[in-house]
Amino acid sequence: MKIDTLAIHSGFSGDKGSGASAVPICQTVSYAYKTAQELADVFDGKAPGYIYTRIANPTTTALELRLTELENGIGCIATSSGMAAIASVVMGLVRAGDEIIAATGIFGGTVSLFENTLGRFGVKTNLVEAGDTEQFAKAVNGKTKLIFIETIGNPRMDVPDIPAIARIAHQANMPLIVDNTVTTPFLIRPESFGADIIVHSTSKFINGHGSAIGGAVIDTGNYNWAEGLFEDIKELARKSRQLAFLAHLRNLIYRDLGGCPAPMNSFLMLQGLETLSGRMAKHCENAKKLALYLQNHPKVQWVNYPGLENSEFHGRIVELFDGRAGGLLTFGLGDKQSAFRFIDSVKLAKNMANLGDAKTLVIHPSSTIFHEFSVEQQKQMGVTDDIIRVSVGIEDFEDIKNDFEQAIKNSG
Repeated sequence: MKIDTLAIHSGFSGDKGSGASAVPICQTVSYAYKTAQELADVFDGKAPGYIYTRIANPTTTALELRLTELENGIGCIATSSGMAAIASVVMGLVRAGDEIIAATGIFGGTVSLFENTLGRFGVKTNLVEAGDTEQFAKAVNGKTKLIFIETIGNPRMDVPDIPAIARIAHQANMPLIVDNTVTTPFLIRPESFGADIIVHSTSKFINGHGSAIGGAVIDTGNYNWAEGLFEDIKELARKSRQLAFLAHLRNLIYRDLGGCPAPMNSFLMLQGLETLSGRMAKHCENAKKLALYLQNHPKVQWVNYPGLENSEFHGRIVELFDGRAGGLLTFGLGDKQSAFRFIDSVKLAKNMANLGDAKTLVIHPSSTIFHEFSVEQQKQMGVTDDIIRVSVGIEDFEDIKNDFEQAIKNSG
């Protein structure tokens, strides 16, 4: 089936007991078995079955199956948030003394996880320019265990050369992890360009309504875990073969960290997926129109949207994303005071620390999401004092434009 159909039908074909066509919400902590031996066999892996929702849940399984198909993977683990997904993956792969290569301009929370949290446990992160492929190659050394990038950087809006970076990772026999949150599989399937692991914050475009927090980890099947850098996973591959990493994650890291989603949240993600195709098309359409409008506005100092023809990354958007650059953009009005006045003046758009909502959202990253970082660090991440990040919603474009017009007028 095509991707639009998979988003609605894959992973669930109806409840056999009741005939329900929507995925049932299994809001339960644990699962009862008739005999002690039955439960013992499930714990021992001799029989299939659910044990505890922290490990697996039927509602969440439906979400995992659907995301697996959408990303053309071999398996998925849904998590309680996007950060839980990234933390589970990286903690499942690195040890003290190991190093990570990550692109600059990625989400500030991810940078904090890598540099601050993992740094406390002896893991070093090397940040390199997302758009400069050669920097990735130069940063590889004998301690490097993985490369992490976003399909489109948030908030720098830079676009890495995914196929080239994948080749660099694979030449060093390490996995490439790609965060596909901002673009979703409807704009790009990183698996086809060499990505080994895909992560999502499903709280964003996949949910689409700002109603639930969640994340996901998808193994694409591209990386050979039996011949990889990770001895514990290589050992597990003798039994689990290509599913070794997912088995390692679910039965150890994911289980022990406890980053599972609530069944209700998994249900809400499934609901969001059913309309994702139409929403992403509208997000892209409105974002392109808004970027062009802002680009031609006399009070706007700059606009950063890789879908614009004057963007240095426009060629990659055409090559990798079929010309669709997503629903996120940034722009500047010259200084922090003007940015604040603009945000204070919007009436339709919401001032919120989120993206991927059906509603248009605005935020001043420097004073919010990135406020803990130094000025130099913010600059490296593409965050300036005057930056305004916009998650363009699916409202009528004329209403979005009119709201921005009056807000820019009131910005000074």
